[in-house]
Amino acid sequence: VILQDGSASMHVADLAGGNRWQRSVRFLHVLAESMSWQRDRVAMAVFARVAAPQVRLTKDPNTFLFFLDHLQSGPPFPLADDGTWDTNLEQGIHWGLRLIERDQDLYGPSKNAKLFVAITDGEVWSGVVANELKVAVDQKFPVFVVGVGSLGGGLMPAYLDETSGKEVVLRSRLEREGLQQIASVGGGKYFELDRDPDRDIANEIIETGK
Repeated sequence: VILQDGSASMHVADLAGGNRWQRSVRFLHVLAESMSWQRDRVAMAVFARVAAPQVRLTKDPNTFLFFLDHLQSGPPFPLADDGTWDTNLEQGIHWGLRLIERDQDLYGPSKNAKLFVAITDGEVWSGVVANELKVAVDQKFPVFVVGVGSLGGGLMPAYLDETSGKEVVLRSRLEREGLQQIASVGGGKYFELDRDPDRDIANEIIETGK
């Protein structure tokens, strides 16, 4: 189950070849190309304040790649929405757990190993995240985290401060420490785009699933 950050900070262009969102989509193409798709199934949700399902569990690579191409230009959350300015990974994990439960209700237990792949630039560690991680770990559903962004960061899109009536521009940086903690507690592993080769990240995630 892929959980892709779609919050406002994903518009930051602090990586080579585009912004964080576009860099994430390029990695997802590599992940899809690295899979055998013989018995593999993939689902994907985009999250900001809430999680929005994009791809239900599918074993068809063309379906997954179609949605990736559709999402190439940018996240589905409008910058004008307040919810786009939050990063709420726990909602993504919660959706993924419910998705698996629903799939088991319909088709019975799957023999496939289950894992999360969260692609994000940051998440502040909180008790709410810890609660969802515990549920995932208890169900043997490890959480792998792929960090996207730079420690130096970059400028986010401007937003209007309703109190002052002025536009405000904030700087967003990769929250490496918090993401490493999520991966550790979640029983997975932390990777970072442009620090680790995309193909190596994809292969290690796939091999762990096997």
